[in-house]
Amino acid sequence: MKILHVIPSVSPTLGGPSEVIFNLVKALRDHKIEAEIATTNHNGFELLDVPLNQRVEYNQVPIWFFSRFSPPMKEFIFSATIAPWLWQNIRNYNILHLHYLFSYAPTSAGAIARYHKVPYIVRTLGQLSPWALTQSHLKKQIYTFLIERHNLNRAAAIHCTSMSEAEDVRNFGIKTPTITIPLGVNQPVKCPDAKQRLHQAYGISSETPVVLFLSRLHYKKRPDLLIQSLGQLAAQNYNFHLILAGSGEADYVEELKNLMMSLGLTSRISFAGFVKGIDKQLLLQGSDIFVLPSFSENFGIAVAEAMVVGLPVIVTPGVQIAQDIAEGKAGLVVEGEVDALANAIAQLLRSPKLRQELGENGKSLANSRYSWNAIAQKLACAYTGILNK
Repeated sequence: MKILHVIPSVSPTLGGPSEVIFNLVKALRDHKIEAEIATTNHNGFELLDVPLNQRVEYNQVPIWFFSRFSPPMKEFIFSATIAPWLWQNIRNYNILHLHYLFSYAPTSAGAIARYHKVPYIVRTLGQLSPWALTQSHLKKQIYTFLIERHNLNRAAAIHCTSMSEAEDVRNFGIKTPTITIPLGVNQPVKCPDAKQRLHQAYGISSETPVVLFLSRLHYKKRPDLLIQSLGQLAAQNYNFHLILAGSGEADYVEELKNLMMSLGLTSRISFAGFVKGIDKQLLLQGSDIFVLPSFSENFGIAVAEAMVVGLPVIVTPGVQIAQDIAEGKAGLVVEGEVDALANAIAQLLRSPKLRQELGENGKSLANSRYSWNAIAQKLACAYTGILNK
């Protein structure tokens, strides 16, 4: 079985989706499935320094890179060379697995697959959630009418990562069968004395609990709401230090820093920038509370990464694994409002016992449900079922 995954970009600037695609393909290849990736050399406002139009090993997986048209057009990311390559090579694959909507590479791949009668699966990445559909609403309406709805209706299946995402697909009027398979999380590399090392690295008192935000600094993720909520707690003399780990557009990061200064939180907040590897694990394993108050997340891979190390989480209902978290008593799910978020953080700041209880439940949930090995097995079964039809 040979599977081609098509995604607009594997750039770190796109956050979770890039990390997911690497782990997913690695897991499939561990199960003897010949999985490859076709993508562009997009890397934000820059380009990845990679060979083009040939199969290369990149981050331990086989990838075909094609030139991105410059300048970048957000997630649309046009490439003049990927479609001709797909026309010539698509029949070398049994199934295509397309990631993202409203983007040139997966959209064109779906159309070419239909012409050549190659089945394909679409992963929507939460882009059919009510909040996501309000963003660039008119453009998405036109794109949907001309192309995307047909792509979705003619797919062999829609890959959803949560029941909420499957419900969004149905609400959008798509009748194609859905397969609900969550994303996975890697087992962490243990960081001895993580808490002590983290406090030393950021100059934080050993008595001060650390609140962690680990995601892109983007208005969708609502780090501004988190800062406002902590401003309220600072006025009530709560002890905490917030670490914002992630990159973002310079103007938005400047807005966050101005908000921090206006609330008098400069000494209580650190901007860590983009982190990976051992630096990322140090943050996850050394912090006390993880918060992601996002408007919309189709899965929330950073949330699962926090849970697998036993870090208690606070999320909003827009994070589509919020139902799993609530049912597993693995964290707190609160509305995306200043008071509600502040109260939830205060509750965990006051109770180390509750933090430990939620953290242990989260670790159990992540290990049982978000295993890449189990996910690869389920996907392999889904691929086989599609081919048998």
